[in-house]
Amino acid sequence: MSALKRRLVSAGAHYFWNPIVRLIAGRPRAPALIETVGCKSGRLRRTPVGNGLKGDTFWIIAEHGRHSNWVRNIMANPRVRVKVNGRWRQGAAYLMLDDDPISRQRELNPFNARLVRLFGTELATVRVDLDPEKE
Repeated sequence: MSALKRRLVSAGAHYFWNPIVRLIAGRPRAPALIETVGCKSGRLRRTPVGNGLKGDTFWIIAEHGRHSNWVRNIMANPRVRVKVNGRWRQGAAYLMLDDDPISRQRELNPFNARLVRLFGTELATVRVDLDPEKE
């Protein structure tokens, strides 16, 4: 059942939700964008994610864990860019399988956390260590 749920939720996100969210993503107090390099195609891929910025660390809860394409891209190439609060920042992303994603969500946006738990099938934490900002 979780595979069917994952396919339905992923299709809805790909064709409906993500195109809408991409229009506002990256602006102040809005969802963020993560840019990864496709592990097969080598093309840049931008995916809307919750705004999990905490200092120079960016936290994301992947609702489908290793089944998410953007997570697979990170596992193949951890260098990413994140557009948050109107600015692009570079960093290195890591899948943290030992982290408790539910506990981590308590520190992040509560509305986004509820949606991720509702639609998610295999929650996993991703930590992005952002490069220091250039002044």
